[in-house]
Amino acid sequence: EVQLVESGGGLVQAGGSLRLSCAASGFTFDDYVIGWFRQAPGRGREGVSCLMIKHDSTYYYESVKGRFTMTSDNAKNTVYLQMNSLKPEDTADYYCAAIEYDDYDGLCEGMDYWGKGTLVTVSS
Repeated sequence: EVQLVESGGGLVQAGGSLRLSCAASGFTFDDYVIGWFRQAPGRGREGVSCLMIKHDSTYYYESVKGRFTMTSDNAKNTVYLQMNSLKPEDTADYYCAAIEYDDYDGLCEGMDYWGKGTLVTVSS
């Protein structure tokens, strides 16, 4: 069974940093693309970043480019999202998601498996 478990959310002041973690299990880590997505209150879900594990290649959405960094620890089947220079508009539930590499369309959009999310709140 595929499982994705996020952790690391919390309350931070604007300009601060947080690191989210996503522990993956139930699938061959290297064969998947892992993504971070977020959903702010009253808004639709939006992409943050996607990492093709086997190629160590990462895509970032424009809203977080230069501030967020996605990495992986393949030995631990875990991906991280380092978030720096946080803004109040980054406040959202953050979700980890996965799709098998062979099914990935390269657009960091549709994913097959989702975690339950972790809340990030950035105060002004």
